[in-house]
Amino acid sequence: MREAVSASSYRSPQGSVRGRLRFGLTWRFSLALAALLLLAVGSLSLLVLREIEVNQRDRVEALLKQRGELANLRVQQTYLGNPVVDAQTFLRRSGPQLAADLSSLLSGAHVVLYDANGREAGNSLPLSRTDAARDTLDYAIQGKIAYEVAGDSLIYMAPLTWTIGQVGVVQIHYSLQADRLFYESVAAGLRNIGLGALTVSFLLGFLYVRRVVIAIRKLHRAAGDIREGRYLTEPPVMRRDELGELSEGIAYMSREIKSSFDRQKQFIGSVSHEFKTPLTSIIAYTDLLDMYRDDPQLLEEARASMRKEADRLLEMVEKVLRLSELEQYEFSQRAEPVALRPLLEESASRLQAKATQLGIAIHAEAEDLTVMADRESLVHIFMNVLDNAVKYNEPGGRVDVTGSARGTYAVVRVRDTGMGIPEEARAKLFEPFYTVSKDRARLSGGTGLGLSLVKRLVLLQGGTIELLPAVTGERGATFEITLPLVQSAPRDKRLHR
Repeated sequence: MREAVSASSYRSPQGSVRGRLRFGLTWRFSLALAALLLLAVGSLSLLVLREIEVNQRDRVEALLKQRGELANLRVQQTYLGNPVVDAQTFLRRSGPQLAADLSSLLSGAHVVLYDANGREAGNSLPLSRTDAARDTLDYAIQGKIAYEVAGDSLIYMAPLTWTIGQVGVVQIHYSLQADRLFYESVAAGLRNIGLGALTVSFLLGFLYVRRVVIAIRKLHRAAGDIREGRYLTEPPVMRRDELGELSEGIAYMSREIKSSFDRQKQFIGSVSHEFKTPLTSIIAYTDLLDMYRDDPQLLEEARASMRKEADRLLEMVEKVLRLSELEQYEFSQRAEPVALRPLLEESASRLQAKATQLGIAIHAEAEDLTVMADRESLVHIFMNVLDNAVKYNEPGGRVDVTGSARGTYAVVRVRDTGMGIPEEARAKLFEPFYTVSKDRARLSGGTGLGLSLVKRLVLLQGGTIELLPAVTGERGATFEITLPLVQSAPRDKRLHR
């Protein structure tokens, strides 16, 4: 819900901004999420395939090494069973049969035997070609294990080494087709799973980001409404996250702005009304003087009334300016240790003549306390509250001022025996231009700004002011002001709200 208060002539291109938000945030965040997912899935797949490749290689190497050792042992055992001839002659004569036996022993693997000079001595598949590279064979003839990959086969060569030295080389063929099929199937599975996960994650991320963007759009529209004078009555977005907190903040800001504008309008209206009353009186007397120039009594009455209304206007202007100054220049308030009792006694003494003239007694009694506050502001606070207590009292009345300590605060009470303040007026008593009785305020010269200014000054000192509840059977009103004692307040610090 939104409440229209005022309209601004400014119009922002919200449509184009919303379009940019829709494309920019929704798609960019979603694509960024997809890129991160693709990077994560791709990296994980590469790591898995790399581990499979390393595992396959280590397994094949260990298997072929075992087969090479087994072939070497079998050839040596066969030779020891027929040691009549030398090893090379043995290989040339028995090579074909040994190759066939080794093939059967090694699960049908293709086996080729070479003598020490690199000539083929036996082949388990006589009709097949041996595609081993010569440099690989030469490497094995030097007593080292060597292998090479040819198509779907791995050609493994190991030296035949006996107690008499190296007598030849055994070549074992190993098919890589099964390993490659397994590798390719795993790669295909990872690719399919990755694409599926990427698609699902992208869709979920898109939907989530879209919800966030919708909330941002609502906040954007709310900010635009506030700019154009349509204030919020509730948060535009209800969420339990940072956007929800931002929404609450925008709603609070909207309420405060509306309240500030309302107060400003009310203040301007009150100022206009309060200024109008004395000005109307002055104009009326000037008209009367124009009509009755020779009436001395009217002249004296007009002079006194016009002076009174002019003084009231001047007082009102001074207080309005002081309130404005406090709103804009709070740094002018500077705290310092101030002795409370002498200040209260001085304030009571300055009002003694006025009180005596009205038949009112003032009595001030306070403990020796030191408060941390701006001295000039304290003078204004006490003088204003005491002046009200005298001004709205009754002949033969009394004003009692007391000061005592309560914890880390000094408590000042100003009690009068006047006509009191009605219960319904207590809530608005500290509002600007509010007076309990317009007629009484006009007779006493009140402007309705005094207590509002006093409350502002008290708050700037870090204290409080309130009207205490009326005591049954007693007349008058009691104001209580609390101020921080010097022990509990930092020295030489500027006052803050």
